[in-house]
Amino acid sequence: MPDDLDIDIDDLGRRMDGALGALHHEFASLRTGRASAAILDPIQVDAYGSLTPLNQVGTINVPEPRMVTINVWDKALVSKVDKAIRDSGIGINPQINGTIVMLPIPELNEERRRELTKVAAHYAENARVAVRNVRRDGMDQIKKAKTAGMSEDDQKMWHDEVQELTDKAIAGIDRALDAKQAEIMQV
Repeated sequence: MPDDLDIDIDDLGRRMDGALGALHHEFASLRTGRASAAILDPIQVDAYGSLTPLNQVGTINVPEPRMVTINVWDKALVSKVDKAIRDSGIGINPQINGTIVMLPIPELNEERRRELTKVAAHYAENARVAVRNVRRDGMDQIKKAKTAGMSEDDQKMWHDEVQELTDKAIAGIDRALDAKQAEIMQV
């Protein structure tokens, strides 16, 4: 059988897993009532003339369920870290104690929890769209292989395999969304 009739199912699976991984990363940055160092991942600090990720200017710890601390290595950067957090829009007001920046995580009210579940659902839908795009690419590969002479039995087998991968990825996204929404609504 010629090489152009092979469907790269491993590549499709990797790309679908990548969509699920990206979803988990987006979920980690969603602030729930519980402290998580991941909420600081998108924050950049103006350090030494360039934007630097927050985790490269200090040590981030979660000493208790409602507190994140940042031990800033350079005392001159403490005020810049404070400003970056305030300007980030995560809704947390830092408290400074020497070179330690403390972030008390406030309780979420019911309305904010509902908003966050909608944001989580939006992230999940984006991941589903990404998975469906990968599925479409797989189906396009099968169509190309059909014109190159792939048998109908092989087409059906590849079609079923791509569909099974898609169903598994969508189920994983749905499970992740249910878990995140339950975490957000937990008081």
